[in-house]
Amino acid sequence: MTTLTIIIPAYNEKGTILELIRLVHAVDLGRTEKEIIVIDDGSTDGTSEILTSLNDITLIKQPSNMGKGKAIRTGLEHATGDVVLIQDADLEYDPQDYPALIQPILSGTVDVVYGSRRLKRQDQQYARWAYYAGGIALTLVTNLLFPNAKITDEPTCYKVFRRSLLEKIKLQCTGFEFCPEITAKVLRLKMKIVEVPINYFPRGTAEGKKITWRDGLVHIWILIKYRLTPLSHFVVRD
Repeated sequence: MTTLTIIIPAYNEKGTILELIRLVHAVDLGRTEKEIIVIDDGSTDGTSEILTSLNDITLIKQPSNMGKGKAIRTGLEHATGDVVLIQDADLEYDPQDYPALIQPILSGTVDVVYGSRRLKRQDQQYARWAYYAGGIALTLVTNLLFPNAKITDEPTCYKVFRRSLLEKIKLQCTGFEFCPEITAKVLRLKMKIVEVPINYFPRGTAEGKKITWRDGLVHIWILIKYRLTPLSHFVVRD
């Protein structure tokens, strides 16, 4: 039996976390089981209390707000599934996309799948034009630095991996820069990233969106850094 581990970093998401977990549970994955790991990243708004009341998830509490990347790395330490999927704690991304996201990996053809907002046939909405433009720019930089990438949506939340691949990569980033770090390292390993279209329901800063333009600059720096870093610095040898 195949198991999908869903890692959900959560920081001050009391308004959405309960509904998000309900939606995750509601997804029909057929014969694939779910392992839901939620990392409460030092929430102070009541998110922690909501999560503590649930008995159908694995809850890990960080002692303070340590960042999305650190939360994901903590979740990976507890993951037991064959496939790992990253899920934000808000409602911007639709768990009903899980079957399409995991199918290429379950078929045995690839080890990495990204959900692309750009590939969706109908127009996707964005809370601000700057978020859309920023995503396009980061994707362009990725494709320029890594010609083998050929992807359309690098900063997407939905990144899915065969867990055995992740075990071969040393991860170090603690914040939002986890996304470019894992992208750069996967591409340096010459792994093919397959994209599938996904739904997207954006929120703005007023609704709790935390990423800013400064994160975009860090994102670019991380892509450049790991384009130049020797493989031996981040590949785990058997």
